[in-house]
Amino acid sequence: MLPASLVALTLALASQQPAEFKFEIRNDIVYSKVGDRELLLDAYLPEKGGPSPAVLVVHGGAWRMGNRKQLRGYAEALAKTGFVCFAIDYRLAPEHKFPAQIEDCRSAVKWMRANAAHYKVDPKKLGAIGYSAGGHLVSLLGTTGEAPTKENGNVDTRLQVVVAGGAPTDFRWFPDKGKWCEFLMGGTLDTVPEKFFAASSSAFVDKDDPPTFFFNGTEDTLVPLPWSQSCFGALRAAGVKAEFHKIEGAGHIQAAMDREALEKAYEFLKAELLPPAGQNSADAPTSR
Repeated sequence: MLPASLVALTLALASQQPAEFKFEIRNDIVYSKVGDRELLLDAYLPEKGGPSPAVLVVHGGAWRMGNRKQLRGYAEALAKTGFVCFAIDYRLAPEHKFPAQIEDCRSAVKWMRANAAHYKVDPKKLGAIGYSAGGHLVSLLGTTGEAPTKENGNVDTRLQVVVAGGAPTDFRWFPDKGKWCEFLMGGTLDTVPEKFFAASSSAFVDKDDPPTFFFNGTEDTLVPLPWSQSCFGALRAAGVKAEFHKIEGAGHIQAAMDREALEKAYEFLKAELLPPAGQNSADAPTSR
């Protein structure tokens, strides 16, 4: 039989371990409509009291493929931690040129705040996570978020934290003048430079941007390190909290599933959005 003191210590340590929540998935929820097209999301709802912080989950696929099921593992892991997660579809190239993709992501952020009460979400605690093209889109959400004003319809599109994996963050320079990107931009750096600028997360960095965590494989040939490091460096220079995790020897696909990188990413989200033990979410301080 264990000594009483050891039993007490064991119980105390167990009580300090993070709870793992059961969660419900609600599929095929319409978050926006563009023309006749309904844009859908899946909601991952932990079984806990609210309001809870929420995370937007944005898939990759080179802006031209993929869907909201692609990063289901991310959403499930975060829901078990206590986050409400919304994994979205968005319009894809080449049928839909940029900025359709980021416009859909902004619509999702607006929808999250507008429907916060229904899904037991704290509208002051919204984050986003994405990989590859999704990493690009969430990083752009982070650096272009706007406070509510009369000019923007009194809508808040700001995020409180971002996780961007394998994310291209600067489109303002390319050896081939961006010809490879014509399917997305509808032109090159010579013909539509304004689109390449508008797609560059790095171009919009300021001191009020949310804390951002980047992760990238050192052997990623699709999104080489400098492409992600551009925004990271700009954020650090602006005094914004930013971290960059390199996955040694990993290529683009391998990095998306790297356990250590994802654990660090989830911890970053928790540190910014989840309240300390014993504190209610509604009472916790916000990041911005």
